Amino acid sequence: MGEQQVQAGGDDQALRGFMKALLNDVLALEHMLENGMFETDVRRIGAEQEFFLVDQARKPANLAQEIMARVDDPRFTFELAKFNLEANLSPLTLAGDCLRRMEREAVEVVKHARATARSVGADIVLTGILPTLGKKDLTLDSMVPRPRYRALNDAIVKLRGGEAFKLGVKGLDELEIEHDNVMLEACNASFQIHFQVAPDEFASLYNIAQAVAGPVLAAGSNSATLLGKRLWHETRIAVFEHSIDARSGHHRARGLKPRVHFGEHWIDQSVLEIFREDIARFRVVLTTEHDGEDPVAQVEAGGVPPLTALRLHNGTVYRWNRACYGITDGKPHLRIEHRALPSGPTVLDEVANAAFFFGLMSELAEEIGDVRQRMRFEDARSNFFAAARYGLKAQFTWLDGEELTANELILRRLLPAARRGLERVKIRRRDIDRYLGVIEDRVTAQQTGARWMLDSMAEMDPAKSLDERLRNLTAAIVSQQAQERPVHRWKLAEFCQSQDWRDSYRTVEQIMTTDLFTVRPDDLIDFAAALMEWKHVRHVPVEDDTGRLVGLVSHRALLRMVARGSQQRQVAVRDIMNPEPTTISSQARTVEAIRLMREHKVACLPVVNEDKLAGVVTEADLIGVAGKLLETFLEEGE
Repeated sequence: MGEQQVQAGGDDQALRGFMKALLNDVLALEHMLENGMFETDVRRIGAEQEFFLVDQARKPANLAQEIMARVDDPRFTFELAKFNLEANLSPLTLAGDCLRRMEREAVEVVKHARATARSVGADIVLTGILPTLGKKDLTLDSMVPRPRYRALNDAIVKLRGGEAFKLGVKGLDELEIEHDNVMLEACNASFQIHFQVAPDEFASLYNIAQAVAGPVLAAGSNSATLLGKRLWHETRIAVFEHSIDARSGHHRARGLKPRVHFGEHWIDQSVLEIFREDIARFRVVLTTEHDGEDPVAQVEAGGVPPLTALRLHNGTVYRWNRACYGITDGKPHLRIEHRALPSGPTVLDEVANAAFFFGLMSELAEEIGDVRQRMRFEDARSNFFAAARYGLKAQFTWLDGEELTANELILRRLLPAARRGLERVKIRRRDIDRYLGVIEDRVTAQQTGARWMLDSMAEMDPAKSLDERLRNLTAAIVSQQAQERPVHRWKLAEFCQSQDWRDSYRTVEQIMTTDLFTVRPDDLIDFAAALMEWKHVRHVPVEDDTGRLVGLVSHRALLRMVARGSQQRQVAVRDIMNPEPTTISSQARTVEAIRLMREHKVACLPVVNEDKLAGVVTEADLIGVAGKLLETFLEEGE
């Protein structure tokens, strides 16, 4: 996540000082480009491996600090949340056995992370979004206590004018949530890859990276669930675009672009276009102390300036293909950071995705020339979001307007091109076969990580609680990752009774019903009675138009009304509802729900969070838990 000695904005003088440093860095970069100071005689690649930490119940484990204290490896670093970590892989020259070396190092750091996690009773998961993540995990209590993260949160919340972050995603299910901080970003784990380029080829290759982003993502999607909902094949794309959205409602209405974005147009000439546009569009949200040394003077003296202000600002704008400035062995370089690929399902799958991207980057600029003459930018962007939504089921518009399915485009056009590209840079033939073979087999089998998740969930017994199914899905990911077989060879997850089922019934949130049928206070009581008959329920919550719970209608109240002979006149729900029902929070423990039901002699507890109806828990739900307990007790007794 970059420089840690930062602050959120600062006073006017600090902002002006940082902006001056930022503009000087851009001017210095311009001089460096004009004077040919950048490294041009080598093509390097690199990667960042992110992953989740989970406990024995396969739920998020806030143990990043404990693990970092033990891991003793400079490649590891913190991510935003205490349940995430990242390892930075070594830069490699793109040639020979570099892909196999990247795989070996990634396997090494994953095994090291897993062994260290297990020493504190945890494990790791390579996946784009952890299936067992809950909204309760996304509070500031789960944020790693480092200055940059809190400063970023405070700055973005301030820019939004205090407005809640809103996320709406539709897939097989629909998710609509509001959140009060940037921790939604922590839902995402990536395998970010880097591709070093020379300045004079930057524009051409950056445009190629934009063009291939969609099909590469379609082949590598691995993020199909979020907060228990089955959404896009690569839900990370939607989540990240909303989690760091610094725009207020006024700015959105005015058309201000989000800080996480694909881009608006092709690049024409230089990397400067990206840096200048991002400075012009996006306010400074983080500042840092600058040493006062003039970067332009450094360039004129033959030195290499760190461009600290430029790199800090660039780190707060999240293009899916991000331009990066770096220094290796005293020489400056430019690279394209491809940020769209998810973590997992296995290291082999990740390196196969990287090989696919590197091969296309090495070939297509030579093969097709200027992509701007062959493809509309709007099609490249549309392809990217189609891939995020539908994975290998996406429909793409490719060069010269050709319409192809993801399968057709990848198998017929892009895999042969990627092979030629890897051969062009002299990658070992057996490694080309290994990694592109994984992509070909995955696409042919139509089983990405996302598809495996969705099919596994569909095959699990729907009578089991959602929490149990998600925990079993996560456990299956951990188990199959340990076997190091690519995802197209994975068997669908099966419901594993060895998982401690009690971890799925500890809180009200895990057992409550959320698919509710409700009435309004002014509705006819006849409607409430019909709902009870049609849906076989004995309680109907009463909510107002904002979703606030205002009462509860019970079957017993209806019987009393009938006994009093009131059924012949039009009776409103408000006339017989209990306006002050006993309620409970979704985060309360299940035993608290049992206690409240006994104490208040009620058979239904509406679940309320911040005055809004979130669900109900009933005697029937608790009988199900008790039945499970009895079954397990008898089985263990046998």
